[in-house]
Amino acid sequence: MHAPGETVPPTAPFPESFPPAPTRSEGDTDASRGDSWHRDLAAAIRDPDQLVDLLGLPESTREPARRAATLFPLMVPRSYLGRMRQGDVDDPLLRQVLPLDEEFRKVDGFVEDAVGDSGFRRADGLLHKYRGRALLITTGACAVHCRYCFRRHYPYGEEPKRLADWEPALATIQADSSIREIILSGGDPLMLTDARLEALIQRLATIPHLRRLRIHSRLPVVLPSRVTRRLLDLLTGTSLQPFMVIHANHAREVVADCADALERLVRGGIPTLNQAVLLRGVNDTFDAQRDLCESLIDLGVQPYYLHQLDRVRGAAHFETPDIEGIRIVEELRRHLPGYAVPQFVREVPGEEHKLPVQGG
Repeated sequence: MHAPGETVPPTAPFPESFPPAPTRSEGDTDASRGDSWHRDLAAAIRDPDQLVDLLGLPESTREPARRAATLFPLMVPRSYLGRMRQGDVDDPLLRQVLPLDEEFRKVDGFVEDAVGDSGFRRADGLLHKYRGRALLITTGACAVHCRYCFRRHYPYGEEPKRLADWEPALATIQADSSIREIILSGGDPLMLTDARLEALIQRLATIPHLRRLRIHSRLPVVLPSRVTRRLLDLLTGTSLQPFMVIHANHAREVVADCADALERLVRGGIPTLNQAVLLRGVNDTFDAQRDLCESLIDLGVQPYYLHQLDRVRGAAHFETPDIEGIRIVEELRRHLPGYAVPQFVREVPGEEHKLPVQGG
């Protein structure tokens, strides 16, 4: 670690090009999975009419879905779609992705920058809100478009695109020895190709005071084929201690190929935690939260946070009263071991950490 005022040695610039992907042998199942996540992503549902037709939804959902998709595009991977119930507009997974007319409703207190990202931008692509850790907006792309997304209005077009454009953010991190942990976020950082992700991680690993690398990603849940042997190798291939923070909101998300992907992460030696969001009509009951927590710990994933909804414009219909979340978490404590109970928190712009949601 460098002392304050000490000259920090220069590091190599971020590469502009990458070597070709390694040759994969025929019949290598993990190599096949490495190819398949790109195909799975390309096959994702982007057309509201197709979503309605594939799930056999009532015709009354078609026009609202078309309208609301003009505000925020629809995107649903087929693996995730396959976990939804046919014809059920109240399916908790469908509710997270189905565009609705409620998104047009203007509600006081619901704003575009719900967590105050713009006030903490230290360089292009770099947010620094909390002591000891900073966050990189690695991409604006996601594999699923959650309708409650707190960055659904984020100006991703202003962030770095070419790898060389990251150098000012990396230099800022290099110059601040108080930063011990880097969070890769977005969008979703696992939307980056392995080559780009590896180059970024290796560049971060050259910064002497960095100790930990945290990946915030929904892809292990909605696009499980993304979790490949090569991904595990590149996440564990430097001196940085990796952590994977996934985002699952309901027990029916963490089944089948998703459960397999989470087991690969855990058995690959990567500590894996879950952040959920309390969502009306999705997981706002004790039973739903208990089932989610138990499903996670059975897979070796620790429930980490249960977030109160960030008040982003277009998502007011998901909000659940604080008192309901408090009651649910108190009930979880009576039924589950302490390590299986998430902290119920909210993010308040300007605070030095996430705040526990408590009764008045």
